[in-house]
Amino acid sequence: MKTMIWQAWALGLGFVVMASGATAQVSGGQWQPKVEIPWNRYYRYDELLQHMQSLKQAYPDFVELEDIGKSTQGQPMRVLILTDQRTGNHASKPGMWVDGNVHGNEVQGGEATIYLAWWLLEHAETNPRAKALLESRTFYLLPSVNPDGRNHWFDAANTPHSSRTGVQPTDNDQDGQFDEDPMDDLDGDGEILTMRKKVPLGMGTHRLDRDDPRILVPVEGDQKGDYIVLGQEGIDNDGDGRINEDDLGGYDMNRNWPSDWQPNHIQYGAGDYPLCYPETACIARFLYAHPNVAAVQSFHNSGGMILRGPGEESIRYPREDIQVYDKLGQEGELILPFYRYMIIYKDLYNVHGGFVTWTYESLGIYSFTNELWASPQYWGKDREQTGNWFATRTSQQLEFNDSVLLGDVFVDWHPFQHPTYGDIEIGGFKRQHGRVAPSFMIEEMLHRNALFCARHAEEIAEVTVEAPQVEDLGGGLARILVDLSNSKLMNSRSAMAADHHIGVPDFVSLQGEGIQVLASGLVADRYHPERMQANVLEPGRVALEAGVPGHGRVTVGWLVRGSGDFVVRYTAEKAANREIAGKLGQQ
Repeated sequence: MKTMIWQAWALGLGFVVMASGATAQVSGGQWQPKVEIPWNRYYRYDELLQHMQSLKQAYPDFVELEDIGKSTQGQPMRVLILTDQRTGNHASKPGMWVDGNVHGNEVQGGEATIYLAWWLLEHAETNPRAKALLESRTFYLLPSVNPDGRNHWFDAANTPHSSRTGVQPTDNDQDGQFDEDPMDDLDGDGEILTMRKKVPLGMGTHRLDRDDPRILVPVEGDQKGDYIVLGQEGIDNDGDGRINEDDLGGYDMNRNWPSDWQPNHIQYGAGDYPLCYPETACIARFLYAHPNVAAVQSFHNSGGMILRGPGEESIRYPREDIQVYDKLGQEGELILPFYRYMIIYKDLYNVHGGFVTWTYESLGIYSFTNELWASPQYWGKDREQTGNWFATRTSQQLEFNDSVLLGDVFVDWHPFQHPTYGDIEIGGFKRQHGRVAPSFMIEEMLHRNALFCARHAEEIAEVTVEAPQVEDLGGGLARILVDLSNSKLMNSRSAMAADHHIGVPDFVSLQGEGIQVLASGLVADRYHPERMQANVLEPGRVALEAGVPGHGRVTVGWLVRGSGDFVVRYTAEKAANREIAGKLGQQ
């Protein structure tokens, strides 16, 4: 019954939004997608997996599916690997990791992740930039980091904020029992709402709002209240005098990553040690095994934020990388109206052991986490206010519920006989309000956030090896100079990776059967190549610890003897390998 109620809401109030921009076929002037996915609802995890399978069946040359592990409850942690396999296998191209739904209730990240794949595939033959992305990049897409928590949010009674955790039993109240006092759906309507109780006048902490009795207003000064708020629906299941103090799970997989991990008494929800959960451990193994990943996006909700690290004030990011982050973040604010580009510790709160801080600080990957859905989007304007104004004003939320949704997401207060509190009232907003977009606004949210990922991926380093220049130095010696240029914003190696020797440097090598390399190195001044920073230990190969800068170039030189054909090869973890041939004449 609860699933039927949920599906009825998920289909919206009769609003059906056709998939915008779907391009597989054109018939009668209308776009006809090859794979039909309604983007006006949210999906259980098994449905997300089916969407992935449908994309694989429709686009076998572009999609692979790989199970990288299992969740606590045995759900497959399935990654959709997206690239044009006709232009090379996924490991041969720089990649982007995109995931969502690390918190079970933050469901729309799952849809945003799959939407990215769907949109690129449906546009692969008609949009030159989508085609180029699929030819030159790989996307590793994990729609749900927390499939167990996701399904629990759909299938059980919840609030907008509950089922954030995974489902591994946890002793939240330190009484030796696990998950023994969860919230309770007292009235059986499939939702966890709020309890309030009317008390003698003057004994309460709240009063009814004079304009709308659905709203409780805290009393101040000499005002008298006749209501008290009792919290979320529930009873004292374990008889310890407290209600709802040990709900399902109680940990946070976005606090379980190795970078700046702190124990639970410092960072709540961190777990016993980094990567102690099967979900985080399998993702870490996958990323360690795929050093070609050069960009990361992790979708959360809500608040309308484009977030980057650091998560803690004492950690410093190199200036060169901040410039990359700033340019991408500022463009993100244009792509995503009402979203703000923010720094986690500075503009939000401290996060120890977070995912995107780990992928950048420990793996050297440029990483963002978007908080999907901004409350000003309800009305499309700020109502002359900023910040968290709408989200903290129940009157404005009820106005949207009443005017746009015809009362669909608010349950009116109704009486209930509580075993402890006696006569109470239960009511409030359903889980579908606040953190997730209304059904008719889902697709725009998904499209804008997914295409921000596409823009991030477009700016992964693209290095060109330019034609070698050969100079005869006399006496049987020659100098060969090669410029490497990067047309994109991102460095081929982040400054964080270079500064801390993360991963493998880029390398440039010169090889030729009749050529002896005597010395090689970086040439800082193109007009004074004799000032080459000589590399004598391995003269045939030059290590570029700092990589090739975004929108920049480096020059590499070799002092050689001999003649014949040669090849200059550029190899990198996070940029495509390149090579170019040259010829050294008889000296």
